[in-house]
Amino acid sequence: MQPLRILTWHVHGSYLYYLTQVPHQFYLPIKPGKPEGYGGRLQNFSWTDNVHDIPAEEVRNQEFDCILFQSRRNYLQDQHEILSEAQRRLPRVYLEHDPPREHPTDTRHVVDDPNVLVVHVTHFNNLMWDNGNSPTCVVEHGVMVPEGDRHTGELAKGLVVANGLRTRGRRLGLDIFEQVRDRIPLDLVGMDAQSLDGLGEIPHAQLPAFQSRYRFFFHPVRYTSLGLAVCEAMMVGLPIVGLATTELATVIENDVSGYVDTNLEQLVNRMKELLHDPTKARRLGEGAREVAIARFNIHRFIQDWCEVFERAVDQSSTVHVATSTRQSISQSITV
Repeated sequence: MQPLRILTWHVHGSYLYYLTQVPHQFYLPIKPGKPEGYGGRLQNFSWTDNVHDIPAEEVRNQEFDCILFQSRRNYLQDQHEILSEAQRRLPRVYLEHDPPREHPTDTRHVVDDPNVLVVHVTHFNNLMWDNGNSPTCVVEHGVMVPEGDRHTGELAKGLVVANGLRTRGRRLGLDIFEQVRDRIPLDLVGMDAQSLDGLGEIPHAQLPAFQSRYRFFFHPVRYTSLGLAVCEAMMVGLPIVGLATTELATVIENDVSGYVDTNLEQLVNRMKELLHDPTKARRLGEGAREVAIARFNIHRFIQDWCEVFERAVDQSSTVHVATSTRQSISQSITV
């Protein structure tokens, strides 16, 4: 397939960084002040030459091959503000990052269109959304870390990586984090981590080396998609301790790659074991890395996304041909 010109928005920085490893040309609309979705090539990421900023007011004058939505706002508002009518008829893909928020099982997805492919990042998300008439597929995460960044575990602490944990509350496990930190030494990194006496934000490129020193990675999240930070920690070789909810329950196997449970007391006991037994932590970390290499490698991710874009373009071409054929038949009958 020839490289496509894809318009998308900057919604999730880490995911966008991995997505742009796909060998297509990506265009990110920007606006002064960088409002939601219009930040473009933000700092802290080593963007490649196939990623381009484009002023939002110039978007309608640019030729694209595919539109990739990544949020409800992109789909309901942004496309009508910055795309031309012809661009809104291009092949369209909606990347859904999250499980349904309003109700876990009965929420209709914002897209209900047989001509828009909805891509979910986990099978859990695809299962829980009511996708209506939209075709769907799942592209699981793909991550990469520097070859030399491997788990050493000399710090007898756990690490939590979460952006805005203080304001995101129970869904991301704020209360769980605070309960566990009273009993287990934990460090928190991410945006606004300082408000919870955390260490602040670590640049994406530096995070693998930073986290490699910790004994284990703790994921206190109750309800979200599978965190990229979890996959990155696994690729480094950290054992994962977390709640047996959403997709994480299918990723971590107890006493093989870490521990998952819905009983917080059991998880605290497992953390204590890892703090006192670095050999076990190393063994579980190796198990986590094996899973990450098999399931979350960047090469599989790139191939899956290439197939998504090819499917979207082929589907749009089929629809266009069918529409043209119907119009020709209609005109013939009229004549």
